[in-house]
Amino acid sequence: MPFSSLGLSKPLLKAVAEQNYTQSYPIQEQAIPAILEGKDILGIAKTGSGKTASFVLPILELFHRSNAVNNKSLSVLVLVPTRELAVQVAEVFQAFSQHLPQKVKTVAVYGGVAINPQMVAVYGAEIVVATPGRLLDLVAQRALRLSEVELLVLDEADKMLDLGFADEMDQVFDLLPEKRQTILFSATLGDAIQDINANLLHEPVKIEIVEEEQNLDLIKQLAYRVDPERKGPLLRYLIKTSGMKQVLVFVSSVRTADNLVVKLNKNGIQSAAMHSKKTQGSRMETLRQFKAGKLTVMVATDLISRGIDIQFLPYVINFELPRSPKDYIHRIGRTGRAEASGEAISLICPEDEHHFRIIQKKMGKRVEMIDTADLNLLKY
Repeated sequence: MPFSSLGLSKPLLKAVAEQNYTQSYPIQEQAIPAILEGKDILGIAKTGSGKTASFVLPILELFHRSNAVNNKSLSVLVLVPTRELAVQVAEVFQAFSQHLPQKVKTVAVYGGVAINPQMVAVYGAEIVVATPGRLLDLVAQRALRLSEVELLVLDEADKMLDLGFADEMDQVFDLLPEKRQTILFSATLGDAIQDINANLLHEPVKIEIVEEEQNLDLIKQLAYRVDPERKGPLLRYLIKTSGMKQVLVFVSSVRTADNLVVKLNKNGIQSAAMHSKKTQGSRMETLRQFKAGKLTVMVATDLISRGIDIQFLPYVINFELPRSPKDYIHRIGRTGRAEASGEAISLICPEDEHHFRIIQKKMGKRVEMIDTADLNLLKY
């Protein structure tokens, strides 16, 4: 469904088009109209399902309408579990609001940094994206008043609970006005989420996006046994000798992603990193170039990879294995989509072999392991 069918105004549709959004995701199709009608939302959806835009766009539309009618801005609070997500969500608000006739001030606040600059930054902010602990710190310093919040978003509520924010969340809820609109998103619907639903949401619209089963039969899986010091040269060897284009490489950390990109570019393989330390604009530009075939390799971390959607992706390479079999399936499922075949390759060091056997057992498929000890990788 096109975004133009969802009740959004021209300035937002222009921003959507500039961000290379073409068709809306199912959660956006259901959530955007309901939020615009002022309804509470209980959304169950995995990361990468398009949920950030599903609340950012209608909130900005409500700002636009409110300003047009009475020149009054809303007061919006978005609670998130991590600093990275706070920054990311704030950047999405900023990217989509750029063409609105009235500026919307959005600020991300989180712990681990000095509080004084954030106390200054939140003055006059209409949208505050916050982690629970730092939000309460700002309230205690009288930099923020939650009694005026008109719209509350709980993003990744289950993860906030998993990270031990339950007490802080309860304190925040006690400070909020009873009359408000509440939007809750969670990857799972456990007892704790059900309790929040019962206590905070008023006749919510329930939206549940069920993940499609991955058809692993369309994905050719291979694994290469390699010593750690030969992983980089082996990756370059595979890309060059196979003439690979559009290769999505997964790593476990931001540092590894950046280091790997430097080595790949130095060896003539056009590459860029996609991770949480990059700005939203930088990530979108990298994805645009990758989709357009201007980048051979995009190196991504799991944290950011769930927002990557490329319909016909020929190659996925696990430079490092993920922690869980489920994440492995999610990674390789980036290829072999829309009934097109794809290839998934894993580079396995000796210390990875036990974990890789567990992944194969959980997946119910055996992956051919190729030894690389005899490969001459000196020129790679």
